[in-house]
Amino acid sequence: MTRAPVASREHPLLEVNALKKHFPIRGGLLGRTTGNVHAVDGVTFDIRRGETLSLVGESGCGKSTVGKAILRLFALTDGEVYLDGERIDNMPARTLRAMRKRVQVVFQDPFSSLNPRQKVRDILAEPLINFGMARGRRDLNAKVEALMDKVRLPRDAVDRFPHEFSGGQRQRICIARALAPGADLIICDEAVSALDVSVKAQIINLMVDLQDELGLALLFISHDLATVEHLTHRVAVMYLGKIVELADRRSLFAHSHHPYTRALLSAVPVPDPMAKRNRIILTGDVPSPINPPSGCRFHTRCPFVFDRCRTEEPLLRKMGEGHLSACHLDEVPGGQVLPNAA
Repeated sequence: MTRAPVASREHPLLEVNALKKHFPIRGGLLGRTTGNVHAVDGVTFDIRRGETLSLVGESGCGKSTVGKAILRLFALTDGEVYLDGERIDNMPARTLRAMRKRVQVVFQDPFSSLNPRQKVRDILAEPLINFGMARGRRDLNAKVEALMDKVRLPRDAVDRFPHEFSGGQRQRICIARALAPGADLIICDEAVSALDVSVKAQIINLMVDLQDELGLALLFISHDLATVEHLTHRVAVMYLGKIVELADRRSLFAHSHHPYTRALLSAVPVPDPMAKRNRIILTGDVPSPINPPSGCRFHTRCPFVFDRCRTEEPLLRKMGEGHLSACHLDEVPGGQVLPNAA
């Protein structure tokens, strides 16, 4: 599947500037702060209307924390978040209602995301009632049925409970609930990772169709680059709380620059079992976010590390139109050409 490029807009729908989230570690009898978990440490990106930006990386890299920070599920340590030009990270709680209507979320586990005591009709009706989206019972029922149509579930299923559905059907209900208030942006936090391969493909196709129909923006958080390739317009690769590479889908999969990105791509399965692939095996474990390495945070596992990497943090620099990479190798004239992961 080839995603058409998104037309450039004067103002992005979502802007995230230098976002940081450090979680304090408390210990001792007095509960004093003994350190911090550097979950996210200076992340910047934007999302245009109708665009999918995928945030990828290994477990623990901070990608889900970014999504929760945008949703205002906790306060930021530093940074700014703008929705349609309006700053929302410091918005008072009493004024958050309008933002909640425009930014919705689909979590990884659809069963734990749904109230097991509510029928689907009530689950979908709740956001419609909360945001004043329906006028009377007849209008409410019509809107609930329309949501079932959008996610391709039978209308008569509204009187069933969540446990009566399969995992893929439950995720469709979660998507319908996210659509109910008329959201502009949906954050999908590992939304298909718990599903079987065939069901995963169906949900991805559904999300692409809904995006094309409704003009939705998606922040798709995943560790699965094979899934991301068929869904996204752009990809941001995270490692230990930082974005190390950001590019459009075609550029990243064909001409990635950062060694970490190339290692991830080298592990993606290919349809042809006879095809040759230069697999890049990373040694060692991911460092602790409590005490991240100095310099480049990837230097402890990078097969191309040199002295500068250990002392100086690389900054994201432009490698081409819309393609950014944070690696000192990109700044070395005539430097070493990394092996292609494809």
